[in-house]
Amino acid sequence: MREHISRRSSRLPWKWFAAAAAGGVPVGLLWWLLAPGGMNLITRNPALADGTNPEVWLLRDLTLAGLCVFAGCLVAVFLTDIGGRDAQAAFLLGLAGGLGGALIAWLTGVLAGQLWGGPADTSVNASVAFSLRSLPVLILWPAATATSVFVLSLINLLRSGPGSAGMPVAEGNAPGA
Repeated sequence: MREHISRRSSRLPWKWFAAAAAGGVPVGLLWWLLAPGGMNLITRNPALADGTNPEVWLLRDLTLAGLCVFAGCLVAVFLTDIGGRDAQAAFLLGLAGGLGGALIAWLTGVLAGQLWGGPADTSVNASVAFSLRSLPVLILWPAATATSVFVLSLINLLRSGPGSAGMPVAEGNAPGA
């Protein structure tokens, strides 16, 4: 009689990459809806509705920055529930997907501005059109994911207390104690 040996597949958990990257579409649409220079639903200030006002440019970048940090923290909450052998691969793919999601959010927001925004005369400055002036904002999504995974994992480790699996116990059992 043959025994069936089941082997766990060593496939990478690509769903974490795909989910984080696909999250860029709603983040980009929210960016255009909320940011000054887009639909401007946060301030509703008519002075900030047009990209010709230079005060809009920083606020527009900060809106995307806040959305990327929120999305990174949200991905981290789901990633900390993963255990076992796939945890490290899921974490790395979640980081890569977060970077892809930030790029997709940027491009989605710019596309939404081109499709649904008013015409912009960019002869004075390219930032008059709905755009991102500070590209390092795109790093915030994976940075927030990594930082949040670290903090949540540390909190879970400290909450479980000494004596749990993988924690050394300092009760004098060590040589020389």
